[in-house]
Amino acid sequence: MIVSQQKPLDEILSELDGISRVFLIGCAKCATVCKAGGEEEVWQMQESLTAVGREITGSIVIDEVCHMLRTARDLRSRKEMVDEAEAIVVLACGAGVQSVSATTSKRTLAGLDTKFLGNIKRLGQFEQKCSLCGECLLSRTGGICPVTVCPKSLLNGPCGGMDNGRCEVDLESECAWKMIFDRLSDRGDAERIKKTVSAKDNSTRRQPGRLKLDK
Repeated sequence: MIVSQQKPLDEILSELDGISRVFLIGCAKCATVCKAGGEEEVWQMQESLTAVGREITGSIVIDEVCHMLRTARDLRSRKEMVDEAEAIVVLACGAGVQSVSATTSKRTLAGLDTKFLGNIKRLGQFEQKCSLCGECLLSRTGGICPVTVCPKSLLNGPCGGMDNGRCEVDLESECAWKMIFDRLSDRGDAERIKKTVSAKDNSTRRQPGRLKLDK
């Protein structure tokens, strides 16, 4: 899931300087799980903006704001409310904000900061496990991503800075490559760590990314 965090209210108000009428959009997927942009957070944002003199013309929590066609369809269902607003505040990830911005001529503001692609450790706790590098090595590394978990993103490790199994960059963290070695050893596959991985071909990692599935 995409992990996001609500921007400080002062920052949102700064972007709303001179704007009095606002439409709010939340996301029922990732932003809801992060407690950054679900129904509760949209309601709280409405209360906060109303308290400082903004008029909320309406709001909606879209099932997946990153789904461009669905977002356009749902905003058409609130057309009058959107038309009355001077700006739209979107409590969704950056992909969601861009879905909205592509749909309307209204000024569109990001209410959240998009942090990373994360796993849910437990309620309210998220950990980054994947960097979306486009070339997955997990089959070789026991299912632990060195690009993400190792602060140096080393494709071959460990480095010389490991101390008693701890990372020299973050002493509170276990060395990613020790974790990889231990997991491979548990599976009787420790020899795999001796196979050198070639440098990534970063020329294939172009932005913006696109993928079209074959029918």
